[in-house]
Amino acid sequence: MDSLLVSTLVVAIAEIGDKTQLLAIILATRFKKPVPIILGILVATLANHALAATAGYWVSGLLTGLWFKWAIALSFIAMAAWALIPDQADDEDGSKAGRYGVFLTTTIAFFLVEMGDKTQIATVALGAKFHSIFWVAAGTTLGMMLANIPAVYLGEAATKVVPLKYVRIGAALIFLGLGLWAAVEAAGLMH
Repeated sequence: MDSLLVSTLVVAIAEIGDKTQLLAIILATRFKKPVPIILGILVATLANHALAATAGYWVSGLLTGLWFKWAIALSFIAMAAWALIPDQADDEDGSKAGRYGVFLTTTIAFFLVEMGDKTQIATVALGAKFHSIFWVAAGTTLGMMLANIPAVYLGEAATKVVPLKYVRIGAALIFLGLGLWAAVEAAGLMH
């Protein structure tokens, strides 16, 4: 259950101000159809984060031992630094729905934009740390939805509710805490 709760919290906070949340805002303001946008985000996130959690689980099974524990700790600490860097939406991220419709456009755009994103990398690290595909993917997907549903419904107003600077600092502190937690665990293996 820890893996579900930690995964949800980490991604919900890390997603605020992230490029995929900015994409959700762009899609919501352009198409004004929240339900297909939310369903597209859900499908894309489930697919992307299931693959990311599987990669983390698989890698943790291959690379066991002290060095792997330190690599996980350092990856969370690096995520803390990355979380402090503001994201910006690319003009092409919210492209026209065209013949694919709002749902498919959202699904494809979210899946692609999430590749290599902070939350995807965090999902890989969480999958490795907790060695759980289902609970990590469920938690990170829940975190994405908690952050993006309000963004879809509130559009640009959502970014003005809480200053993103403070959200980024909060996310960085959570990643740093996870990194230090993993480092303490790794240091415990040294004795």
